Amino acid sequence: MNRAAIEDTHRAGDGALPAPHASPIWRLVCLLLGGLALALGLAGVFLPLLPTTPFILLAAACFARSSRRLYQWLLSRPHAGPIIREWQTHRAMPAGVKPWVHLLMTLSFGTSILTMSSPWHQLMLASLWILLAWMLWRIPVRQPATSRQDSAVRAPDR
Repeated sequence: MNRAAIEDTHRAGDGALPAPHASPIWRLVCLLLGGLALALGLAGVFLPLLPTTPFILLAAACFARSSRRLYQWLLSRPHAGPIIREWQTHRAMPAGVKPWVHLLMTLSFGTSILTMSSPWHQLMLASLWILLAWMLWRIPVRQPATSRQDSAVRAPDR
């Protein structure tokens, strides 16, 4: 996929849906990958070491190139839609989310590491924890927008 197609897929605010890929084979591949990503994202809701959001974002990107109907369906879901639109619009995490993600990831990995008896498994989990923490650290944080009324207080005209 070229840069223009990627930008077209992630353009926000213009109301236009991304166009499905021209090749029927590529649309089928994207449809299957989107279904797999969605299944993994749903499993991540219940499995502590499997992330949900990246798989939902991947499913949205795949469905955008394979099926407008599934893409719209995913955007209309109350839990997945806001995540997808937030990422497409700002390419950042909302302020306050990152500390919670770090805390929950630390609790999950810490508990898993402490319950493992094998040093090899402990090292593997610790390495994965460090890698995921580094990847999370690299994602920008979007500060909440301040309203114009708050930032521009005017004196009354006399």
